[in-house]
Amino acid sequence: MTIREQAANMKLSSFKMASLSIEVRNHALRAVADALISNMDKIIIENEKDLRKAQEDGLSNSVIKRLKFNEEKINGVVTGINDLIQLPDPLFEEQMKRELDSDLLLIRESCPIGVIGVIFESRPDAMVQIAALCIKSGNCAILKGGSEAMNTNREVFHIIYEAALSAGLPESCMFQIEAREDISEILKCDESVDLLIPRGSNAFVQYIMSNTKIPVMGHADGICHIYADKNLDMDKAVRVIIDSKTQYTSVCNATETLLVHRDIAEELLPVLNQKFKEKMVEVRGTQDVAKIIDCEEATEEDFKTEYLDLIISVKIVDNIEEAVMHINKYGSHHTDCIITEDKEACQYFMQNVDSAGVYNNCSTRFADGYRYGFGAEVGISTGKLHARGPVGLSGLCTYKYKMFGNGNIVDDYQTGKRQFHFKDL
Repeated sequence: MTIREQAANMKLSSFKMASLSIEVRNHALRAVADALISNMDKIIIENEKDLRKAQEDGLSNSVIKRLKFNEEKINGVVTGINDLIQLPDPLFEEQMKRELDSDLLLIRESCPIGVIGVIFESRPDAMVQIAALCIKSGNCAILKGGSEAMNTNREVFHIIYEAALSAGLPESCMFQIEAREDISEILKCDESVDLLIPRGSNAFVQYIMSNTKIPVMGHADGICHIYADKNLDMDKAVRVIIDSKTQYTSVCNATETLLVHRDIAEELLPVLNQKFKEKMVEVRGTQDVAKIIDCEEATEEDFKTEYLDLIISVKIVDNIEEAVMHINKYGSHHTDCIITEDKEACQYFMQNVDSAGVYNNCSTRFADGYRYGFGAEVGISTGKLHARGPVGLSGLCTYKYKMFGNGNIVDDYQTGKRQFHFKDL
């Protein structure tokens, strides 16, 4: 069966998925969670194959770290599934109820998007999270993971799919593609696929957007910033900055650039630099930063770079306005933070930084669907339409309008025989 035929079958199945009760969808999620635990040894064996090949191919430590899918990570995704089960049903939610006339009722109700294609990096845990979110939200899913995780993804997908079918989901509720050339085929399936969510480099996301008629939602780079304001708490600043950079470096919500107010630079930078050395972080600073601490010289290209590594760019700014301008120019509109005790400075930053997430006195690593209480996330959206920030259940839903009448016709209202009265219920 060709990719287009599979997508067409999935489109038909999407109408069945959209009507499944929350009991059936949650039952499927429980079956998936149980199957992952009972097949853990098989998953780890396949993952070790991928890890060995990654090391033989000389892939970076950040890629290998994302690729690893051990007992701890499997237990983690199962915990995420169980949390997802506890969340309210995102479907059939009455978002608006309006009486247009005494016998004419309009209701807006949430519903699934339909068929969603997700192309993601070499993270087997992403396969589980995305599939689980699609099941809970009543969407059919086309899944394409990074080739470096091919063996792991194949095993994980098989386990999820068989568990979902056993729990009563339709046969075409999901399918997996593996070959790179299959992506080009999916891009042509605009009659069947309702949404694409690509996760990867900026060049890759731009390629997807330029070569399909299917709506695309996602983000490219994760160039996150922290601005250390002059009115900050030193202990908070050090804790937040170190966590944002080092807690997990190879992810899109790790901080890549630190902006420091000139008035606090000589006090903050030496303390931070000692912590960076302890964590093996390479600092790339501007000339005025180098006058305060030992560091590599930062170029303009550094401020445009998502390192995904133990490297951070540091720049001294004269005021909050300069910090905001820098973030809006060089950032990727993902997540940016201000460290300050000044409420007016905080409000200015929150209002003027054009990012999906703007934080005060907390780590950029919180930019995650699981940590937002979404159960998991299918990705991060830096766009401004439909969904923004971590995309959880609500971001995988749209809505439809339902109208209930009693033989009502427009001509009666057009000619004045009847009048609308628009009453929200």
